[in-house]
Amino acid sequence: MIPPQKRSILRRRKPADDTGPALGQPVTGRIRAGTVPVLRVLRVRPPGAALAAALLGFFVITLDALVVNVALPAIRTDLGGGMTGLQWVVDGYTLMFAALLLSAGSLSDRVGARRAFALGLVVFMAASAACGLALSLPALIAARLVQGAGAAAMMPTSLALIREAYADPVKRGRAVALWAVGGAVASAAGPVAGGAASLISWRMIFFINLPVGVAALVLLAFAARSPGRAVPFDVTGQLSVVLAMGALTFAAIEAGSAGFAAPQVWAAARLTVGAAAVFVRAQARGRHPMVPLELLRRRTVLISCGAGFAFMAAFYGMVFVLSIYLQQQRGLSALATGLTFVPMTVLSAFVNPLSARAAERFGPRVPIGCGMYLMTCGLFSLALVPTGLPTWALALLMLPVGLGGPLAMPPTTALLVNSVPAHQTGTASGVFNASRQLGGALAVAVFGALIADQAHFLPGLRISLVLAALTTLAAATASLFLRHTPAGAPEDDDPAAPSAVPRPAAPPSTDNRA
Repeated sequence: MIPPQKRSILRRRKPADDTGPALGQPVTGRIRAGTVPVLRVLRVRPPGAALAAALLGFFVITLDALVVNVALPAIRTDLGGGMTGLQWVVDGYTLMFAALLLSAGSLSDRVGARRAFALGLVVFMAASAACGLALSLPALIAARLVQGAGAAAMMPTSLALIREAYADPVKRGRAVALWAVGGAVASAAGPVAGGAASLISWRMIFFINLPVGVAALVLLAFAARSPGRAVPFDVTGQLSVVLAMGALTFAAIEAGSAGFAAPQVWAAARLTVGAAAVFVRAQARGRHPMVPLELLRRRTVLISCGAGFAFMAAFYGMVFVLSIYLQQQRGLSALATGLTFVPMTVLSAFVNPLSARAAERFGPRVPIGCGMYLMTCGLFSLALVPTGLPTWALALLMLPVGLGGPLAMPPTTALLVNSVPAHQTGTASGVFNASRQLGGALAVAVFGALIADQAHFLPGLRISLVLAALTTLAAATASLFLRHTPAGAPEDDDPAAPSAVPRPAAPPSTDNRA
């Protein structure tokens, strides 16, 4: 006979379909004769698997945004096309990436971060294989569009995975810094990998995504299940934002080949304004907006998105124009061009893990502001150097850019994740990364238009770098308006942030799907 006081800690063995009490809940009623009392042990999944999968996903996303820049001349030699075609090879990826990120955040909230990440990764891998097998430039651009759609599903869900795996804000900040290492390593490897792959075939730059994707899927199987909740889909908002971003990018690219006064450029500009107006109206008056306007009223969200936009516009724009400059104007090979970027990108990989520590000690405002100011100084220096400067000196002038970017971005990302309620993490991540990718897409479009005329290549190059420097300078100035708060503390001016208590976790879902 089992004493009554023991029954509350004993658990009966139940059939597989039984959904009895979880560990820590009392068992009521009698224990049947012949039943063996056992303790039910719930398996706790380590957070490291989710972090590792998110890191690998960010690695391939960043790699494919950078690796293609150095391989552009080889792609043009094999598939043909002019500057406009090369711009679409780069911007086809970043455009779909940016346009679908907003819905991808809602997808993460709806079906759960783990399932949404796996879906995006499978699409990304299939599109990577299609890119490597493309036999024409239009086929490559189409595959890049699909690849961008898969990347859009992966990016916000990778941050949501980290948000769910690490409840403590300080540990979460460090995890975000490690997650950013994936992008930093990809940034370091991207130019060299593109140049080395071009010695064999430019198609190899896409095939290397496949084994990395398989490894991420294996790790994802060991991550904890993600909760989901019912989130309606904003059809009007999604269609209007795709149309607005696509028309804006088209206008910028066509302006380089047809001129800013061309009818198609003005038509695309008018379409951009109209679609943007529809999007804002849909978010303001729609029953289920894709981007709740109260999210955009947060000072922290606005400054974080502005910093992300500036970083991507400056960094990706610089890599794009300098890759073409070094090969077309200086006659460097693809591999030598990739090696020129190595000092900057390797420095970035080392700085990324240290930025979280700096944010914990000084608050996020200091590393964000200092990082953006360093990028500004580096970009202005590159814009003002004489044309006869040795290539090794040019590589050294890129170091402030390589130091400033990774110093600013991990604290910016952690600040954004910590400043919104848990149930809006996916949406906020989508808005943040959409602003980042839009910055990269517009930089390639505008800078490509400025250097399209070979007779005015060098003036266009200098103007591009000055524009990039002014963008980071604006972001650095905006960071001064961030409050000096300790790591994990909510912004006082954020209307939805609690004053002194931690935010609750996302509400549990009855959806038991992965």
